[in-house]
Amino acid sequence: MEIHWEPLREIIAAHQRFTLISHVRPDADAIGSELGMAGLLEAQGKTVRIVNPSAVPDSLLFLDPTRRVHKFGDGLKAEQLADTEVYLIVDTSAWGQLVDLCPLLKHTAAKKVVIDHHVSEDDLGATVFKDTSAEATGALIVRLADALGFPITPEIAAPLFCAIATDTGWFRFSSTSSETMRTIGRLIDLGVRPNQIYEKLYEQHSLGRIRLAGVVLGRVQLACEGRLAYTWVKFPDFEETKSRPVDTEDLVNECLKIGGTQCAFIAIEQPNRRIKFSFRSRTELNVAKVAEKWGGGGHRQAAGATLDGPLETAIAAVLEAMTAGLAAM
Repeated sequence: MEIHWEPLREIIAAHQRFTLISHVRPDADAIGSELGMAGLLEAQGKTVRIVNPSAVPDSLLFLDPTRRVHKFGDGLKAEQLADTEVYLIVDTSAWGQLVDLCPLLKHTAAKKVVIDHHVSEDDLGATVFKDTSAEATGALIVRLADALGFPITPEIAAPLFCAIATDTGWFRFSSTSSETMRTIGRLIDLGVRPNQIYEKLYEQHSLGRIRLAGVVLGRVQLACEGRLAYTWVKFPDFEETKSRPVDTEDLVNECLKIGGTQCAFIAIEQPNRRIKFSFRSRTELNVAKVAEKWGGGGHRQAAGATLDGPLETAIAAVLEAMTAGLAAM
């Protein structure tokens, strides 16, 4: 899906002060895209802030050594953003993903722009640049740089590499294309060291995370004649294994390592006893549509939603929806 980027050039040329925003619980695509976009804008002489509804996860702080990505409300309040001329929202186009920033964005007179590749979306009152076939928002940032003639510097190459590498499952997902690899090659030529990035992303786990993984994987269940695998995390598991909620990242993907599985989900009990679900699919089942039943969303093959508890009831509801989805294929 080709994006016409010229309107964005006009917006950038006509404004000076930009605030970049992404979704709650930002991942590497969100943080990497923000840092990449910030670098492009600053090279054009623009003033840029980055503010999100959640803090940068500890595992991604290496992408932001100067700590320029701020958490809204944590020393940064709405009145401090009053001079913003353009709010540029990356890697989401859903109100539910912007949480505490929603009132500000709904009432601002500033221009709003969205750059995103997710299927799920709301009307944010923004100028939208979206390609749902793109492998990562970071890849869209590279495309816009090329289209507008903005040079990609060595300083923003690593964040953009991380954005693309993580959202393609380190180039395992079907969204990976020859264009993806050509883009990655360009970023490597700019100085990115994939071995170092991989180590920082995936080989810095705590002992608690390893213990939590053992507990969670020991609970894996199969359904739909082995086509669906699922597991769950109880909130007390974190205390018992000395782990943290962030340690659940990517555990759902372990379920897809079972031969014959086509889709998977993990249910994670939150402190307020609501249940956060992460869905994965490697077949025609569109898990974004499943997630939308409960106000969630995401990609066709990777999505999320949060349901009311208790845990057993939420799992039963999701299991029913996933089973129905597989049956309809």
